[in-house]
Amino acid sequence: MQNLSAPALAAWLADASRAAPVLLDVREPWEIETAKITGSQTIPMRDIPARYAELDDDAPLVCICHHGARSAQVARFLEANGHAEVFNLEGGIHAWSQLVDPAVPTY
Repeated sequence: MQNLSAPALAAWLADASRAAPVLLDVREPWEIETAKITGSQTIPMRDIPARYAELDDDAPLVCICHHGARSAQVARFLEANGHAEVFNLEGGIHAWSQLVDPAVPTY
């Protein structure tokens, strides 16, 4: 698992020459209703063990949560279960709101 800053993720998403990562938001539904990154796929952390096979093994994955702790756990789990290119969004959606897109609410 690699950590990825919010500005680095924004640059990656803006770079048409790179394959776009799967943005995997592992927060609870109420959190996602409050704030999210457009285009993210949501699977709550508690559902990952039962649903991780839904994810493309070959696609780069960026795991997202509120501040980065839950997503780091999920990223380590996904790596241990065969996903080769897994990143954790450092600081989570909060960092995204603060450093990239202030239109995304903080909570």
